[in-house]
Amino acid sequence: MKNLFLAFLIILTSCDKSTPPESEPINKIMSLGASRVEGNKPNFTGPLLADEFVSFRYDLWKNIVQDGWQFDFIGSEFDYSDYPDFNNLSFDGDHQGNSGFTAEDIAIGIESWLEETGASDVVLFSSPGGNDALLNMPYNAIIEDIKYIIDALQASNPEVTILLEQMAPAHSDDMTTELTTYINDLHQDILLIASNKTTSTSQVIAIDMFTGFSDAMLADDVHYNGLGAKFIADRYYSVLINFLEG
Repeated sequence: MKNLFLAFLIILTSCDKSTPPESEPINKIMSLGASRVEGNKPNFTGPLLADEFVSFRYDLWKNIVQDGWQFDFIGSEFDYSDYPDFNNLSFDGDHQGNSGFTAEDIAIGIESWLEETGASDVVLFSSPGGNDALLNMPYNAIIEDIKYIIDALQASNPEVTILLEQMAPAHSDDMTTELTTYINDLHQDILLIASNKTTSTSQVIAIDMFTGFSDAMLADDVHYNGLGAKFIADRYYSVLINFLEG
């Protein structure tokens, strides 16, 4: 009788092996912004040319892959360019860069994008207010739009980490007195926004993209060439690495 009972327990145990649920991908990263995020179709048949306009996303992706992190780039847009594989992996082309978009455009779209993609763990907010500055949009409206975007990101995920760029400048030939003042004011207000919008669960971190940046890193008036893309990617990664999980 005892042996029969043990056999029954063994059968029950063997039948109770349920399939574990699929785990959510960790380190969901959204690159948010305009053309500096979106980039242009790069030509990787040879060395990138100085006037070839590319996004920082590929170099950042390689940095994260190189160190063996589990992660997922997310966004409602996809980059269909042909990027070389790295460490036997194909480039993750998801992003949220929309060429020409102002802070107002991003504020209008952010909630619907988040509904489509799901919440981000980390958001890289590229050049907030950059196109607005070039278009000489009302300054106070830019600040309010940036705050609104951060609020929407935190509403979607109260534990989101947001890296908020103090943007790299345009080409020195284009940096008029007015534009220089505009961007310098944005740099200072980004520091204030980051401090004021940080909560007990969500860090908003200002990240300096202008110190050390030079004209040699630009493909045209405002867009990164290969050198600039790597500069931006490396600077993002130097901060991002402190917030990746796993």
